[in-house]
Amino acid sequence: MIWFGDTKPDLAAMTAMGAASMPGLLGIEFLEAGDDWVSARMPVDHRTHQPFGRLHGGASVALAETVASMGGAMTLDPSKQVTVGMEINANHIRPAMSGHVTATAKAESLGRTTQIWTIRITDDAGKLICLSRITLAVIAIA
Repeated sequence: MIWFGDTKPDLAAMTAMGAASMPGLLGIEFLEAGDDWVSARMPVDHRTHQPFGRLHGGASVALAETVASMGGAMTLDPSKQVTVGMEINANHIRPAMSGHVTATAKAESLGRTTQIWTIRITDDAGKLICLSRITLAVIAIA
């Protein structure tokens, strides 16, 4: 298991951490965590649509970065280090119009100074909406 303290993350606490910032505004809610992955969902509605009624690609990227960054942070001693995004890419595969999308972030590499996570975003039917990869910097808390 990759999590700091060898216990799975507190999903309600992770959701609450973002309540007053972008994750809260987008309605992102953490759902599950496994040995090396974490998932969260986001509604596909007026907050996350582009002008043509489809899920905005930027909202998908915000979801991907949120779930991976929070996952990365949960692998570290929070009194000593945090993670921040360095680079992210996203391939938008198919549209979503309504319902929810779920992002599952899996750790690919957990290094001393960087982490790499792959994020799969699927719709309510389990169809792939977006495939993303992020590199996180591990930085010391000043």
